[in-house]
Amino acid sequence: MSSNGQQTPDLHAKQVFTTGEAAEICKVSQQTIIRCFDSGRLNGFRVPGSRFRRIPREELIQFMRDNGIPIEQITSSKKRILVVDDDPQIVELMVDLLSRDDRYEVKTAMTGYDAGMMTEQFKPDLIILDYMLPDINGNIVCQTIRANGELSETRIIIVSGVVNQDEIHDLLKAGADEFVKKPFNIEQLQSRITSLLEA
Repeated sequence: MSSNGQQTPDLHAKQVFTTGEAAEICKVSQQTIIRCFDSGRLNGFRVPGSRFRRIPREELIQFMRDNGIPIEQITSSKKRILVVDDDPQIVELMVDLLSRDDRYEVKTAMTGYDAGMMTEQFKPDLIILDYMLPDINGNIVCQTIRANGELSETRIIIVSGVVNQDEIHDLLKAGADEFVKKPFNIEQLQSRITSLLEA
C-alpha cells in the first residue's frame, strides 16, 4: 500500500508499463517519457484504437540503462534462470521444479537462436543449456555469451547425455561453469544451481 492508502502495483511483476508508471520509475515527468517514446528513444507500442502508449519491461530497462537511471526499482530480487533445451518434457520438468522456488524467475528457449534472443532481453543470472540443440552446439552458445561483457556474471550449466570427457573439457573451456549428465538427478541439479547462484 502507498502512503495515501492506494494499492501500489508490484513493479517487479509487471511486464508492460504505462507512460505514467514509466515516469514514476525513472523519476522524470510523464511528458519526458512521452517525448522519448514519440522520438523513438524509448521503444514501445500504442494500444490499438487509442492514443495510449505502452512500454514493455525489457525496453524500459534498456532505456534506463542507456540513460544511467538506476534499475533497482524495477528489477526483481529474484534470480533469473533461462532453461534452453529442445526436449519439451525436460523444459516442462525444469520450469515446474524451478517455478516452485520463489527465489527464481524462469524463462525458456528451445533453440540456440531463441537462447541468444532471450539472453539479450532477460539477462539471466544462470543458463541451463542443452549441449545438442537443433541449430547449434552448446559450446558455441557458451562462447557467444562469454564474449558479451554484459553477461560476464552469467553462470552456465550444460546438460547432455551424449558427450565424452574431451567434449566436457572443451565445454568448460568454452565458458561453462558446470556439466551435468542426462538423465540427471533433480536434487543434485538443484544443489548445483543454488551453489552457482550463491557463489
